[in-house]
Order: sequence, then structure tokens, then C-alpha cells
Amino acid sequence: MSQESVSPPPLPVVWRPKRGRIAAYGFAGLIMLGAALMAIFLSEQFTLADRIAMIALGGVVAGVLHLLGRVRVEADEQGITVVNPLRVHRYEWPEVLGVTLIEHEPWAKIDFTDGATVGAMGLQGSEKDRAVRQVRELAALIRERGEASETG
Repeated sequence: MSQESVSPPPLPVVWRPKRGRIAAYGFAGLIMLGAALMAIFLSEQFTLADRIAMIALGGVVAGVLHLLGRVRVEADEQGITVVNPLRVHRYEWPEVLGVTLIEHEPWAKIDFTDGATVGAMGLQGSEKDRAVRQVRELAALIRERGEASETG
């Protein structure tokens, strides 16, 4: 990824994948519809409990897809929030060092002053130009507000 100069976007800003979100929620809807149709049209040998279990299983799968569809990176005046499927990380601007998106990597990584690196699944590498633009915007905010701005 080349380092073009990008001005920071106005805050608050939310970056989230477009295609991954459409796929996750689209499949979740299809699975729930399929589970409901199967529950309705199952043969008579299946009980009400079996039909409810079919819908519940569809709900569990749709719930997992929701976890994948909710990924995002949010920036506000105080810092950034990285929402991944199972964890939400909140960091203040002085804790943030930088963001990188290496070609062919699944998502960007954000580096912090404590030595930690967190994968930011909301910045999906598969979205190529869109992801590059989003990473550049976040990098501009980090330069403006993060630890790097205080050290030089």
C-alpha cells in the first residue's frame, strides 16, 4: 500500500466492510427462511419440539453470521473502538501507534503503545481500494491524534 497523503475524515466515523456485511446478513436471512420452511414442511413424524429445534438451530447459525456482520472500526473524539466478532476493544488516541494493511492479508492490524497488535476485521483487505482508502483515513487520524503526533 503506497502512502498517499489523505486528510482525516470528520469525527465520528465508522468503517465497516460492505461485501462481508451483505454476505453475512444475506445468508443469515436465507438460513432463517430455510429453517422456518423446513419446520413448516417437515413430515408428520417430526414433533413440535423437532420443528422448534430446527428454527433454533437456524437462529444459532444466523447469530454467528451476525457476529461476522457486525465487525467495524469506529473513531470518535476520544479514540477508536475495534469491534471484532467476539471482542470489542476500546483505545484512547494516545494509545494508538499506527495501522497497517499488507497486501493479501485478510484485514488491517492496529498497533498500540503497549506492544499489542489487534486485527481490525472491519477493515477487510478483500475490499481492496475501499480498504486502502479506509486505512489511509484511519492513519491520517492516528497521525493527527495518536501517540505518533505527540512524539514528532
